[in-house]
Amino acid sequence: MRSKAQTAHLMASPDDVETQFYEAVRDSDLERLMAVWADDDDVVCVLPGGPRLVGVAAVRAAFEALFSSGRFQVVPEQVRRVHTLDAAMHSMLERVEIRSAEGVRAGYVVATNVYRKTSQGWRLVAHHASPGSTDAPPDISEAPSVLH
Repeated sequence: MRSKAQTAHLMASPDDVETQFYEAVRDSDLERLMAVWADDDDVVCVLPGGPRLVGVAAVRAAFEALFSSGRFQVVPEQVRRVHTLDAAMHSMLERVEIRSAEGVRAGYVVATNVYRKTSQGWRLVAHHASPGSTDAPPDISEAPSVLH
């Protein structure tokens, strides 16, 4: 098994972490995926239609099961970012493509990723995804970035 240092690339920003997260999902690379998560018992993950998972072991088990179920790709779109010095939140639309013998099926999930700056660089501390839909929500990329 590779260590986080061997698996993770430099994560100098929340965007670096996000890129590695979605690449690991695309490649079904569990070690690389886990390298982006903070080493914290309080990390939280909610996958579409699933329960709240708390802790690194629970997150690992869920993604291990997900990766064993087949190939899929998740592409973040319409990303909205809020950053502070040591925390960041990205809200987005995820386009999910599932490949099977029947062909490719696509759906959409609304997701939020939360990052925290640690002594090892930026790390993912929460991923929350809504139940999926086959209908794409309207494009909000031109909406104002400040909410009142």
